[in-house]
Amino acid sequence: MSRQLPALVYYSSKSGNTHRFVTRLGLPAVRIAECLDAPLPDHSQLTDAFVLICPTYADGQGRGAVPKQVIRFLNDASRRERLVGVIGAGNRNFGATYALSGRIISEKCNVPLLYSFELAGTETDIARTRAGLEKLGDHLCSTAI
Repeated sequence: MSRQLPALVYYSSKSGNTHRFVTRLGLPAVRIAECLDAPLPDHSQLTDAFVLICPTYADGQGRGAVPKQVIRFLNDASRRERLVGVIGAGNRNFGATYALSGRIISEKCNVPLLYSFELAGTETDIARTRAGLEKLGDHLCSTAI
């Protein structure tokens, strides 16, 4: 019996780090377009619970940590109600703002911060994320959302 994993939604900038991470996970995922004016993923693509993977783009004080495209995506209540967790990404060189977007989204949307990884992640990050998504999938199968 195969496990039901939560859907993945992610944002990745021109650097492509988050995209490379998601590609290496080898799981179906919906990408939020980089262009602010691009159409958002439609509701037919997101009918189930999903986990959001989001990199951080903050200044020294943490302003702008969550990309505007992600804010626009989460401003829709029907999308937010399907969000069951967030995975943050960033660069440890930025100290306290490392993976800040994940912490902000977790707090604002009242969902758990499931994991954080640096840049495009390591093989250990990939293995831990897959294992965590499987565990979360098992939990979601026994709960109504």
